[in-house]
Amino acid sequence: MKVIGIVVVIVVLLLLVVVDKKHIHRALEHLSVYWFRLAFAFLVLFAMNVAGGFVGIYVPVNITSGLLLAILGIPGIATLCAFAIFL
Repeated sequence: MKVIGIVVVIVVLLLLVVVDKKHIHRALEHLSVYWFRLAFAFLVLFAMNVAGGFVGIYVPVNITSGLLLAILGIPGIATLCAFAIFL
């Protein structure tokens, strides 16, 4: 397992040396947008859990729900609400 980790780190470092700075900047920008979406998804999940607690609906706050909400957006909210109501 440690060997795989070391190989991954070496490959990433080699890619950083070979790849142009412009591409690195673009990749890091996309990664930061994704992390912001994931953090905002957990904020929305927490708000849905608190608001749903008043009416007896439990919305799970876990990594799967967060990823679903971060990737799908508004349809993800509808999906989580449907799961919470019908399951």
